Amino acid sequence: MATVSEEIGTKTNRFSAIAQLSGQKKLGLMLAAAASIALLVGIVIWSQSPDYRVLYTNITEQDGGAIINALQQMNIPYQFSEGNGTILIPGTQVHEVRLRLASQGLPKGGISGFEILENQKFGSSQFLEQVNYQRALEGELARSIQSLSAVQSARVHLAIAKPTVFVRERQQPSVSVLLNLYPGRVLTTEQVSAIIHLVSSSIPSLPVKNVTVVDQNGNLLSTPKKEGNETGLDDSQLKYIHELEQNINKRIETILLPITGPNNVRAQVTADVDFSRTERAEEIYKPNNIATEAASIRSQQKSDSMSANRPESGVPGALSNRPPAAAEAPVDVAAGEGDTKNQVPVDTRSESTTNYELDKTIQHTRQSVGRINRLSAAVVINYRGKMDEAGNLIHEPLAAEEIEKINSLVKQAMGFDENRGDTLTVTNSQFNILEEEIAEIPFWKQPDMILLAKEIGKQLIIAALVLFFLLKILKPFLKTLLPPPPPPPPAPPQATVALEDSNNLALSHQQEVVSHEQNITRAKQLALNEPIIVANVIKEWVSDNER
Repeated sequence: MATVSEEIGTKTNRFSAIAQLSGQKKLGLMLAAAASIALLVGIVIWSQSPDYRVLYTNITEQDGGAIINALQQMNIPYQFSEGNGTILIPGTQVHEVRLRLASQGLPKGGISGFEILENQKFGSSQFLEQVNYQRALEGELARSIQSLSAVQSARVHLAIAKPTVFVRERQQPSVSVLLNLYPGRVLTTEQVSAIIHLVSSSIPSLPVKNVTVVDQNGNLLSTPKKEGNETGLDDSQLKYIHELEQNINKRIETILLPITGPNNVRAQVTADVDFSRTERAEEIYKPNNIATEAASIRSQQKSDSMSANRPESGVPGALSNRPPAAAEAPVDVAAGEGDTKNQVPVDTRSESTTNYELDKTIQHTRQSVGRINRLSAAVVINYRGKMDEAGNLIHEPLAAEEIEKINSLVKQAMGFDENRGDTLTVTNSQFNILEEEIAEIPFWKQPDMILLAKEIGKQLIIAALVLFFLLKILKPFLKTLLPPPPPPPPAPPQATVALEDSNNLALSHQQEVVSHEQNITRAKQLALNEPIIVANVIKEWVSDNER
């Protein structure tokens, strides 16, 4: 309790000493406190610098100047990267600033669309109107193409012929598109076709063949499909084959994984795929080579005719076609027969037409594209691992029955067809996995440790600066302003009288010696710090002794 009371008394004396200071010293003390607080706040702010994030990137110089001017008006700190035209602001204000800039129409972009026609002057010529319309159309098409994720920028060039009333002299328009893709991005055939059809649909009377698409490397992307297939290489076909093989590999490994365990099976499938499109139309006529009674008759016609052959007769002369026939006299005349003079020869004719049905088969065959001609699969299975009696891991081959079961499973998984000519090979062998020795990086060279060391060094520098300011600048300054604390009051004499034993007497004597040494030390410090006061005290002592 005595110690607490002494501390309270010391603090009270200090406050009373501060209150007794002059106005200049009080002002200096306030300035020192303000400087200390400002230094601490500055160090904290410096140690916690704001996290800058991207506001806009790849902007033009015109838009960059307008955005920076707007940020200065909004009193928002920013950083500008000249390499790629990127503007950085504190991460907590990115979304808010984007919305505020969007309300101002920023960024405008380097491409102008149909807004060109809004500021068209009165009295413009027809040529100028046509040029402005063409520029506006080019800008709108470029904006639409830039909306694709892989396209960084685009330029569109229109070649529209002058309209004419003569049909034979009309020329179709053409378009050239230059694409600047992001690094590492490519456009698929479907995306290029989409760009071509987008441009073709936006311009009247523009055929698809008159659209040319080129990337930043000068590669022609709008190659006709028929020209691309002449080499036999098609990206979509190669992709289909790769996906088919990977799918079969996955099915094989999935079905064998519960048996062999992880990382114990490797499969490779090669697919022979036919992408040829074949169409065939056949008409087959099958004649009737069967018995007559089994034949089917379509139609049958019969006709019988009889005609009398009368000889021509008449008076010889010009009116007769032929001379009369010679008279015939029968050699033998049967008895009882009448007169043969009146007998006439008769011609009999019979016709029969029969039409039989013929078999007719009309067949139209269209073979599917991507038909599998042949599959070839190779599967390698690792040896089975087990522990021996000594607890060591050993590997042993699989049994023939297990290999046969695995062979059957793989055939079912891959869709094995013997008639198609598919082949399958299953091999059991021990895997030779080479374990690469990775050189361990010392912990002081690891990136995480380097970052941690930098952060710790930064905090140590801040702490060193604070201690230097407090101990070397602020403390001496406060010593010059504040007077030294008064010496402690001497110990009461009743305490020394109350001591009975010899130990207490020795302890009190030691305390007196220590207090005497402390007084001497304080006197020396007072003489060093305040020599004028000490001189005045000694002068008073000398004057008192003289009296």
